[in-house]
Amino acid sequence: MPSSDLAIPFLGYKSHVSIDRKYRFIRKWKTTDAAASDGARLREGQLDKTNTASSVWADTAYRSKANEDFLQKQGFVSKVHRKKPHLKPMPRHIQRSNAGKSVIRSRVEHVFADQKSHTGLFIRTVGISRATMRIGLANIVYNMRRFLFLERLNASA
Repeated sequence: MPSSDLAIPFLGYKSHVSIDRKYRFIRKWKTTDAAASDGARLREGQLDKTNTASSVWADTAYRSKANEDFLQKQGFVSKVHRKKPHLKPMPRHIQRSNAGKSVIRSRVEHVFADQKSHTGLFIRTVGISRATMRIGLANIVYNMRRFLFLERLNASA
């Protein structure tokens, strides 16, 4: 009996962004399929050496020995969340450290919330190139809206 391959379109995609901490502009971004590991994206050009800040804030999916070594070699300071030890309670000092990091990291989540609420971003395309185009356009629209907001804020001051 001959083997058969099923062609099933993949409809899940992720947007990985690097934003400016002060002004919240999207500086770099990458689209991947949802099954791709988050941690490896950090080493694929997501970090911006022209940015004046050297700290990297990310969730636990980006913490690995390879990423920590990469950040150190590139001159970045790791502010990546620490993972909870398996089958043990999280130590109090790590809880406090993660809580402090969450305050800064939440700025990225505001970008995603803005994209979903104002642009109705919902990716239902077949093919990574189409998803990349839609996410890229949503990122450009977000940056334009953010710029206009900052301009209005500056004009009123």
